[in-house]
Amino acid sequence: MQPRPAFTGLCSRGRLCTMRHYFYCDFVGISAIGCSNSGRTRPDHGKAQRRILFPRVLMNDQLQPLKKHPRPTKAGRSGTQDDIVYAHIFEAILEQRLAPGTKLSEEALGEIFGVSRTIIRRALSRLAHEGVVLLRPNRGAVVASPSVEEARQVFFARRLVEKAITELAVEHATAEQLGELRQMVSDERDSFAKGDRGAGIRLSGEFHLKLAEAAKNAPLISFQRSLVSQTSLIIAQYESGNRSHCSYDEHTQLIDAIEARDAALAVDLMMHHMDHIDSKLNLDEDSASDDLHAVFSHLMLPKKKAGRSTAA
Repeated sequence: MQPRPAFTGLCSRGRLCTMRHYFYCDFVGISAIGCSNSGRTRPDHGKAQRRILFPRVLMNDQLQPLKKHPRPTKAGRSGTQDDIVYAHIFEAILEQRLAPGTKLSEEALGEIFGVSRTIIRRALSRLAHEGVVLLRPNRGAVVASPSVEEARQVFFARRLVEKAITELAVEHATAEQLGELRQMVSDERDSFAKGDRGAGIRLSGEFHLKLAEAAKNAPLISFQRSLVSQTSLIIAQYESGNRSHCSYDEHTQLIDAIEARDAALAVDLMMHHMDHIDSKLNLDEDSASDDLHAVFSHLMLPKKKAGRSTAA
C-alpha cells in the first residue's frame, strides 16, 4: 500500500492536493500546475470549507529570479526550496533591506514564500550558521544586530581573510575570472549611478565573494561569505550619514594589481579599501526596514479582491 501524499491545501475544486517539486495548487486562484489530486474532500467538521487566500511566491521556475542565482553550498542541495528562501533573505541582508534586529517570523516568511515552516527553519538555520541570524529559544529568529565590540572583531577577522584571499588571487586568478570581476565592478557603478544603492551594495559584497573564488581556497570562501554578510549588517547599523560610495574605483585598482601579479600592491590596495569602509562607521541608526512584507513585497502575488460581481 502506497503512503498517502502529504496534504498541502484545498484547490479550487475543494479537494486535497499535494505539491510536486516547486509547484503548488491554486491557493490564490491560479490553475493547478503539476499537482496530483487525492480525490478526497476535506472533512469540514460542521464548518464551511474555505480556500486559502494568502499571497504566495510561486516556488518554481517562474519565480521572480534573483539578481544572481544562489551558489551551491553542498552537493545535491542547489535549487531546493530552502536554497531559494535562503538566497532571497541573504540578498535582502546584503542589500541592507532587512534591518538588524528584525524578527524573522516563520509564519510570515512561510506565507510570503509559500512554503512550510520546516523549509523556513532550514533556511534560517543556515543563515544562523553564517552569523547573520540569531536563533532564540522559544522566541524565534531575528536578524543579527552586532554590538560595537562584535563589529570590531568581524572587521579584524575580515582584514586577515582579505589579505590571504588577495595574495592567493594574485597567484591563481584566471583571465576569465578577472573579466567577471571587471563586469561586476561595471554593474556596481551603474547601480549607484541609477540610484539603486541596495543593488550597488550587494554587488560590492559579491565582488569580494567572487574574489575569494579566484583564490581557490574552499575554507576561505566559506569564511568570506559569513564575513561579507556580517559586514553588510554592521554597515547598515553603524554607517555614518555620508553614504557616498567609491568602492568600484578601489575594486578596479585592485583588479589591475592582481592582473599585474603585484601581490604587495594588491594587498596594500585591499587594506586601504578596508580602512575606507571602517572609517565610515559610527553608531547612527540605519535606514533599513523591519517589515518583512515590505522587504519582500516584490515577490508577493497580489491579493484577490473580495466582492460580488453585479449584473450589467
